[in-house]
Amino acid sequence: MVIQMGVIGAGRIGKIHAASIAQRTPGARLLAVSDIDAAAAQALGEALHVPHIDTSHRPMLDNPEIDAVAICSATDTHAPLIIEAARAGKHIFCEKPIASDLKQIDAALAAVEEAGVKLMIGFNRRFDPNFRAIRELVTAGKAGTPRVIRITSRDPAPPPVAYLKVSGGLFFDMTIHDFDMARYLVDSPVVEVYAVGGVLVDAAIGSEAGDIDTAVITLRYASGAFAIIENCRATAYGYDQRVEWSGSLGCLVAENNTPHRAILSDASGVHAAKPLHFFLERYLEAYVAEMQAFVQALATDTPPPVTGADGRAPVVIAMAAARSLREKRPVALSEIE
Repeated sequence: MVIQMGVIGAGRIGKIHAASIAQRTPGARLLAVSDIDAAAAQALGEALHVPHIDTSHRPMLDNPEIDAVAICSATDTHAPLIIEAARAGKHIFCEKPIASDLKQIDAALAAVEEAGVKLMIGFNRRFDPNFRAIRELVTAGKAGTPRVIRITSRDPAPPPVAYLKVSGGLFFDMTIHDFDMARYLVDSPVVEVYAVGGVLVDAAIGSEAGDIDTAVITLRYASGAFAIIENCRATAYGYDQRVEWSGSLGCLVAENNTPHRAILSDASGVHAAKPLHFFLERYLEAYVAEMQAFVQALATDTPPPVTGADGRAPVVIAMAAARSLREKRPVALSEIE
Protein backbone atom coordinates (compact mmCIF):
# COMPACT_ATOMS: atom_id res chain seq x y z
CA MET A 1 0.00 0.00 0.00
CA VAL A 2 1.38 3.39 -1.03
CA ILE A 3 0.21 6.50 0.82
CA GLN A 4 -0.18 9.36 -1.67
CA MET A 5 0.61 12.69 -0.01
CA GLY A 6 0.62 16.41 -0.59
CA VAL A 7 2.55 19.15 1.22
CA ILE A 8 1.00 22.55 1.90
CA GLY A 9 3.74 25.15 2.32
CA ALA A 10 7.10 25.19 0.55
CA GLY A 11 9.08 27.13 3.13
CA ARG A 12 11.88 25.80 5.32
CA ILE A 13 9.88 23.16 7.17
CA GLY A 14 7.85 22.27 4.09
CA LYS A 15 11.05 21.49 2.21
CA ILE A 16 12.18 19.18 5.00
CA HIS A 17 8.94 17.21 5.09
CA ALA A 18 8.57 17.11 1.32
CA ALA A 19 12.06 15.66 0.95
CA SER A 20 11.37 13.13 3.72
CA ILE A 21 8.22 11.94 1.99
CA ALA A 22 9.73 11.85 -1.49
CA GLN A 23 13.10 10.35 -0.66
CA ARG A 24 13.17 8.65 2.72
CA THR A 25 9.71 7.35 3.63
CA PRO A 26 8.99 3.84 2.37
CA GLY A 27 5.37 3.36 1.40
CA ALA A 28 4.78 7.04 0.64
CA ARG A 29 4.70 9.08 -2.55
CA LEU A 30 4.74 12.87 -2.81
CA LEU A 31 2.04 13.71 -5.34
CA ALA A 32 1.48 17.45 -4.80
CA VAL A 33 3.03 20.62 -3.41
CA SER A 34 1.38 24.00 -2.91
CA ASP A 35 2.45 27.42 -1.68
CA ILE A 36 1.02 30.90 -2.11
CA ASP A 37 4.50 31.84 -3.35
CA ALA A 38 4.46 30.40 -6.86
CA ALA A 39 8.23 30.45 -7.21
CA ALA A 40 8.73 28.54 -3.95
CA ALA A 41 6.16 25.91 -4.92
CA GLN A 42 7.67 25.53 -8.39
CA ALA A 43 11.23 25.23 -7.10
CA LEU A 44 10.34 22.57 -4.52
CA GLY A 45 8.08 20.63 -6.86
CA GLU A 46 10.62 20.54 -9.65
CA ALA A 47 13.46 19.57 -7.31
CA LEU A 48 11.50 16.54 -6.11
CA HIS A 49 9.79 15.73 -9.43
CA VAL A 50 6.30 16.31 -8.03
CA PRO A 51 3.54 15.96 -10.65
CA HIS A 52 1.12 18.53 -9.18
CA ILE A 53 2.35 22.02 -8.24
CA ASP A 54 -0.11 24.77 -7.26
CA THR A 55 -0.38 28.13 -5.50
CA SER A 56 -3.58 26.95 -3.79
CA HIS A 57 -4.12 23.94 -1.55
CA ARG A 58 -7.63 23.38 -2.92
CA PRO A 59 -6.65 21.22 -5.93
CA MET A 60 -4.72 18.99 -3.53
CA LEU A 61 -7.75 18.55 -1.27
CA ASP A 62 -10.00 17.94 -4.27
CA ASN A 63 -7.68 15.30 -5.71
CA PRO A 64 -9.13 11.83 -4.95
CA GLU A 65 -5.72 10.22 -5.42
CA ILE A 66 -4.27 12.02 -2.38
CA ASP A 67 -4.70 10.19 0.92
CA ALA A 68 -3.02 12.64 3.30
CA VAL A 69 -1.57 16.13 3.53
CA ALA A 70 1.25 17.66 5.54
CA ILE A 71 0.40 21.20 6.68
CA CYS A 72 3.64 23.20 6.78
CA SER A 73 2.26 26.69 6.21
CA ALA A 74 2.15 29.69 8.57
CA THR A 75 0.89 29.01 12.10
CA ASP A 76 -2.28 31.07 11.71
CA THR A 77 -3.39 28.82 8.82
CA HIS A 78 -3.00 25.51 10.66
CA ALA A 79 -6.43 25.21 12.26
CA PRO A 80 -8.44 26.32 9.18
CA LEU A 81 -6.43 23.97 6.96
CA ILE A 82 -6.96 21.05 9.36
CA ILE A 83 -10.71 21.66 9.15
CA GLU A 84 -10.64 21.89 5.35
CA ALA A 85 -8.50 18.78 4.98
CA ALA A 86 -10.64 16.78 7.39
CA ARG A 87 -13.82 17.71 5.54
CA ALA A 88 -12.11 16.64 2.32
CA GLY A 89 -11.45 13.23 3.88
CA LYS A 90 -7.67 13.59 4.03
CA HIS A 91 -5.49 12.31 6.85
CA ILE A 92 -3.41 15.13 8.30
CA PHE A 93 0.10 15.75 9.52
CA CYS A 94 0.32 19.30 10.90
CA GLU A 95 3.27 21.26 12.19
CA LYS A 96 3.07 22.70 15.69
CA PRO A 97 1.22 24.53 17.10
CA ILE A 98 -2.31 23.85 15.93
CA ALA A 99 -3.25 27.41 16.95
CA SER A 100 -2.77 29.83 19.82
CA ASP A 101 -6.51 29.90 20.59
CA LEU A 102 -8.22 26.96 22.30
CA LYS A 103 -11.54 27.50 20.52
CA GLN A 104 -9.77 27.21 17.16
CA ILE A 105 -7.93 24.10 18.31
CA ASP A 106 -11.10 22.46 19.60
CA ALA A 107 -12.94 23.26 16.35
CA ALA A 108 -10.12 21.65 14.37
CA LEU A 109 -10.07 18.54 16.58
CA ALA A 110 -13.85 18.25 16.34
CA ALA A 111 -13.65 18.37 12.54
CA VAL A 112 -11.05 15.60 12.57
CA GLU A 113 -13.17 13.42 14.83
CA GLU A 114 -16.31 14.03 12.80
CA ALA A 115 -14.55 13.14 9.55
CA GLY A 116 -12.94 10.02 11.02
CA VAL A 117 -9.48 10.90 9.69
CA LYS A 118 -6.15 10.68 11.48
CA LEU A 119 -4.25 13.74 12.75
CA MET A 120 -0.63 13.83 13.87
CA ILE A 121 1.09 16.93 15.25
CA GLY A 122 4.72 17.60 14.38
CA PHE A 123 6.59 17.52 17.66
CA ASN A 124 9.72 16.13 16.07
CA ARG A 125 11.87 16.10 19.21
CA ARG A 126 9.98 13.05 20.45
CA PHE A 127 11.70 11.20 17.61
CA ASP A 128 15.22 12.36 18.45
CA PRO A 129 17.26 9.28 19.47
CA ASN A 130 18.66 10.99 22.60
CA PHE A 131 15.32 12.07 24.02
CA ARG A 132 13.59 8.88 22.94
CA ALA A 133 16.23 6.86 24.82
CA ILE A 134 15.49 8.85 27.99
CA ARG A 135 11.78 8.20 27.52
CA GLU A 136 12.41 4.46 27.14
CA LEU A 137 14.61 4.36 30.25
CA VAL A 138 12.01 6.33 32.22
CA THR A 139 9.25 4.00 31.04
CA ALA A 140 11.36 1.01 32.09
CA GLY A 141 11.69 2.51 35.58
CA LYS A 142 15.49 2.73 35.43
CA ALA A 143 15.67 6.15 37.14
CA GLY A 144 12.72 5.72 39.50
CA THR A 145 10.07 8.34 40.09
CA PRO A 146 10.74 11.85 38.74
CA ARG A 147 11.86 14.72 40.96
CA VAL A 148 13.33 17.49 38.79
CA ILE A 149 13.60 17.61 34.99
CA ARG A 150 15.79 20.27 33.37
CA ILE A 151 15.28 21.17 29.73
CA THR A 152 17.69 23.57 28.02
CA SER A 153 16.88 25.02 24.61
CA ARG A 154 18.98 27.84 23.16
CA ASP A 155 19.12 28.93 19.53
CA PRO A 156 22.37 30.09 17.89
CA ALA A 157 20.72 33.33 16.72
CA PRO A 158 17.23 34.87 16.85
CA PRO A 159 14.92 34.71 13.84
CA PRO A 160 14.00 37.95 12.03
CA VAL A 161 11.79 40.34 13.95
CA ALA A 162 9.26 40.19 11.09
CA TYR A 163 8.86 36.46 11.77
CA LEU A 164 8.55 36.97 15.53
CA LYS A 165 5.69 39.43 14.99
CA VAL A 166 3.53 36.61 13.60
CA SER A 167 5.03 33.55 15.33
CA GLY A 168 2.93 33.82 18.48
CA GLY A 169 5.90 34.68 20.69
CA LEU A 170 8.62 32.74 22.47
CA PHE A 171 6.30 30.44 24.41
CA PHE A 172 4.23 29.43 21.35
CA ASP A 173 7.03 29.35 18.80
CA MET A 174 10.06 28.04 20.70
CA THR A 175 9.13 26.81 24.19
CA ILE A 176 6.17 24.87 22.80
CA HIS A 177 8.64 22.10 21.93
CA ASP A 178 9.93 22.08 25.50
CA PHE A 179 6.42 22.02 26.95
CA ASP A 180 5.75 18.96 24.82
CA MET A 181 9.04 17.39 25.93
CA ALA A 182 8.11 18.02 29.57
CA ARG A 183 4.91 16.03 28.98
CA TYR A 184 6.68 13.34 26.97
CA LEU A 185 9.26 12.61 29.67
CA VAL A 186 6.98 12.59 32.73
CA ASP A 187 3.84 10.49 33.07
CA SER A 188 1.97 13.06 35.13
CA PRO A 189 -0.03 16.10 34.01
CA VAL A 190 1.35 19.60 34.39
CA VAL A 191 -0.84 21.55 36.81
CA GLU A 192 0.96 24.88 37.37
CA VAL A 193 3.34 27.19 35.50
CA TYR A 194 5.55 30.06 36.64
CA ALA A 195 7.48 32.03 34.03
CA VAL A 196 9.96 34.88 34.13
CA GLY A 197 11.60 36.42 31.10
CA GLY A 198 13.21 39.43 29.53
CA VAL A 199 14.89 40.92 26.49
CA LEU A 200 18.61 40.18 26.78
CA VAL A 201 19.56 39.34 23.17
CA ASP A 202 18.02 41.93 20.85
CA ALA A 203 16.17 45.07 21.98
CA ALA A 204 14.08 45.01 18.77
CA ILE A 205 12.47 41.75 19.90
CA GLY A 206 10.92 43.71 22.75
CA SER A 207 10.35 47.10 21.11
CA GLU A 208 9.15 45.90 17.68
CA ALA A 209 7.81 42.38 18.25
CA GLY A 210 6.57 42.93 21.81
CA ASP A 211 8.16 39.67 22.89
CA ILE A 212 10.92 38.32 25.12
CA ASP A 213 14.01 36.42 24.01
CA THR A 214 15.13 34.80 27.27
CA ALA A 215 13.01 32.90 29.79
CA VAL A 216 13.03 30.46 32.68
CA ILE A 217 9.83 28.50 33.25
CA THR A 218 9.02 26.22 36.16
CA LEU A 219 6.35 23.55 35.75
CA ARG A 220 4.75 21.64 38.61
CA TYR A 221 3.29 18.20 37.91
CA ALA A 222 0.34 16.62 39.67
CA SER A 223 2.80 14.09 41.12
CA GLY A 224 4.68 16.90 42.89
CA ALA A 225 7.71 16.76 40.55
CA PHE A 226 9.08 19.84 38.81
CA ALA A 227 10.43 20.73 35.39
CA ILE A 228 12.71 23.70 34.79
CA ILE A 229 12.88 24.99 31.22
CA GLU A 230 15.49 27.50 30.11
CA ASN A 231 15.17 29.25 26.74
CA CYS A 232 17.30 31.82 24.96
CA ARG A 233 17.17 33.05 21.38
CA ALA A 234 20.98 33.20 21.01
CA THR A 235 24.18 31.48 22.10
CA ALA A 236 27.80 32.03 21.11
CA TYR A 237 28.53 28.33 20.56
CA GLY A 238 25.75 26.70 18.54
CA TYR A 239 22.40 24.98 19.06
CA ASP A 240 22.07 24.00 22.72
CA GLN A 241 19.60 21.14 23.27
CA ARG A 242 19.93 19.19 26.52
CA VAL A 243 17.82 17.29 29.02
CA GLU A 244 18.54 16.12 32.57
CA TRP A 245 16.00 13.82 34.25
CA SER A 246 16.59 13.34 37.98
CA GLY A 247 14.64 10.66 39.83
CA SER A 248 14.58 8.52 42.96
CA LEU A 249 16.89 5.86 41.49
CA GLY A 250 19.20 7.88 39.30
CA CYS A 251 19.78 10.63 36.79
CA LEU A 252 19.43 10.50 32.99
CA VAL A 253 21.26 13.03 30.81
CA ALA A 254 21.04 13.77 27.08
CA GLU A 255 23.86 16.05 25.94
CA ASN A 256 24.27 18.08 22.77
CA ASN A 257 25.05 16.44 19.46
CA THR A 258 28.39 17.48 17.98
CA PRO A 259 30.03 16.89 14.56
CA HIS A 260 32.47 14.49 16.20
CA ARG A 261 33.49 13.20 19.65
CA ALA A 262 37.24 13.75 19.37
CA ILE A 263 38.75 15.71 22.27
CA LEU A 264 42.12 17.47 22.19
CA SER A 265 43.92 17.94 25.50
CA ASP A 266 46.99 20.17 25.40
CA ALA A 267 48.83 22.78 27.43
CA SER A 268 46.15 25.41 26.80
CA GLY A 269 43.20 23.26 27.89
CA VAL A 270 40.77 20.56 26.82
CA HIS A 271 39.07 21.21 23.48
CA ALA A 272 35.99 19.63 21.90
CA ALA A 273 33.71 20.42 18.96
CA LYS A 274 30.86 22.87 19.40
CA PRO A 275 27.24 21.64 19.20
CA LEU A 276 25.67 21.31 15.77
CA HIS A 277 24.75 24.73 14.43
CA PHE A 278 20.96 24.69 14.17
CA PHE A 279 17.80 22.60 14.13
CA LEU A 280 18.24 21.41 10.55
CA GLU A 281 21.46 19.65 11.48
CA ARG A 282 20.37 18.64 14.97
CA TYR A 283 16.94 17.23 14.19
CA LEU A 284 17.01 16.21 10.53
CA GLU A 285 16.78 12.49 11.34
CA ALA A 286 14.00 13.17 13.84
CA TYR A 287 11.96 14.89 11.11
CA VAL A 288 12.42 11.87 8.88
CA ALA A 289 11.45 9.47 11.68
CA GLU A 290 8.28 11.34 12.57
CA MET A 291 7.06 11.36 8.96
CA GLN A 292 7.83 7.66 8.68
CA ALA A 293 5.80 7.10 11.87
CA PHE A 294 2.85 9.04 10.43
CA VAL A 295 2.85 7.02 7.21
CA GLN A 296 3.18 3.80 9.19
CA ALA A 297 0.13 4.74 11.27
CA LEU A 298 -1.88 5.28 8.07
CA ALA A 299 -0.66 2.05 6.49
CA THR A 300 -1.49 -0.03 9.57
CA ASP A 301 -4.61 1.92 10.57
CA THR A 302 -3.24 2.60 14.05
CA PRO A 303 -3.32 5.84 16.09
CA PRO A 304 -0.56 8.34 15.26
CA PRO A 305 2.09 8.59 18.00
CA VAL A 306 1.46 12.32 18.55
CA THR A 307 -2.27 13.01 18.64
CA GLY A 308 -4.38 16.13 18.43
CA ALA A 309 -4.72 16.05 22.22
CA ASP A 310 -0.91 16.00 22.43
CA GLY A 311 -0.94 19.10 20.22
CA ARG A 312 -3.49 20.89 22.38
CA ALA A 313 -1.88 20.32 25.79
CA PRO A 314 1.36 22.30 25.21
CA VAL A 315 -0.69 25.26 23.98
CA VAL A 316 -2.53 25.34 27.30
CA ILE A 317 0.84 25.35 29.08
CA ALA A 318 2.08 28.13 26.78
CA MET A 319 -1.00 30.22 27.54
CA ALA A 320 -0.44 29.73 31.26
CA ALA A 321 3.22 30.74 30.87
CA ALA A 322 2.23 33.91 28.99
CA ARG A 323 -0.25 34.83 31.72
CA SER A 324 2.31 34.06 34.41
CA LEU A 325 4.80 36.38 32.75
CA ARG A 326 2.24 39.18 32.48
CA GLU A 327 0.85 38.82 35.98
CA LYS A 328 4.12 37.85 37.73
CA ARG A 329 2.60 34.87 39.55
CA PRO A 330 2.20 31.10 39.26
CA VAL A 331 -0.76 30.17 37.04
CA ALA A 332 -2.71 26.93 37.37
CA LEU A 333 -3.64 25.27 34.10
CA SER A 334 -7.20 25.03 35.41
CA GLU A 335 -7.37 28.83 35.06
CA ILE A 336 -6.74 28.53 31.33
CA GLU A 337 -9.16 25.67 30.72
